[in-house]
Amino acid sequence: MAEPVNTNSYKANLEIFSDTLQRLAQTDRNIIAVTSDSRGSGKLVPYGKKFPGQIVEVGIAEQNLVGVAAGLASCGKKVYAVSPACFLTARALEQIKNDVAYSDNPVKVIGISAGVSYGPLGSTHHSLHDFAALRAINNIMIVAPADNFETERAIELASEINQPIYLRFGKKPMPPLKEVNEDIFSFGKGRIIKKGTDVAIVATGETVYPALQVAINLEEKNISATVVSMHTIKPLDTLLLAELAISCKAIVTVEEHSVCGGLGEACASWLLQNNFRKPFKIIGIPDEYTVTGSQQEIFNHYGISEAGITDIVFSLLNNRA
Repeated sequence: MAEPVNTNSYKANLEIFSDTLQRLAQTDRNIIAVTSDSRGSGKLVPYGKKFPGQIVEVGIAEQNLVGVAAGLASCGKKVYAVSPACFLTARALEQIKNDVAYSDNPVKVIGISAGVSYGPLGSTHHSLHDFAALRAINNIMIVAPADNFETERAIELASEINQPIYLRFGKKPMPPLKEVNEDIFSFGKGRIIKKGTDVAIVATGETVYPALQVAINLEEKNISATVVSMHTIKPLDTLLLAELAISCKAIVTVEEHSVCGGLGEACASWLLQNNFRKPFKIIGIPDEYTVTGSQQEIFNHYGISEAGITDIVFSLLNNRA
């Protein structure tokens, strides 16, 4: 069995975002954080104290947030627009579509407290639509880092690229995930965390860690699993997806998002349209308003957990036999 991990010894990806932004801003005066009454929840209080001239507070006004960010980006600033993912990608969707993507303003749209991170606050505060909504908009990259390493590299790379990007972060402290060969991160290229030949578990964001635990436990049952951190939802790493479809007997996708329009449907669509026929299952939140509970309780209820993923793996492999 995989050893239980005390996550209290690790940092949340959102904290790494803040730490990295502070480090970059020390030598780059063009970095600007724009927040919508979210400097506290976005872990940007230390940033604001260090760089008071490089932060803009617009209040609870997400549409204005994106408009201001787009304007600053059009003037050459490296802008990080920070707000809860549920409101940012719903309330300000038109501004993301028109002011950022259509106008090609290289805003770094930062969705915080994503997925079901808000727990008992319920469906009004869950962002289970953001992948789906933004996948339908041209000219915006979608990235959900799995651990602190991916987060740091994503923020570093985002500051270097001149195109719109959406970065999604939750609240949970995340253990490090060591890639098979070496730690390499680039947008649009999935990270192979573990290699196997029976089943491929393709996960994103905070669901990658439980997927890895499943793979470790499956070894005791002589089942070999590949685990991929598919941190970039768009553009999807279709070369890796094709390799998995050829080398593995079944594919499972895992995400903290609706099963409609997210990572799973992106993978399924590409595989089917490119004539790959393998047992396939999407694990995520079904098309319903979620039960009330903590993030982990919601995960457990919908099978976004070690037990739930394991059951699906067994089901797919048994049906194939």
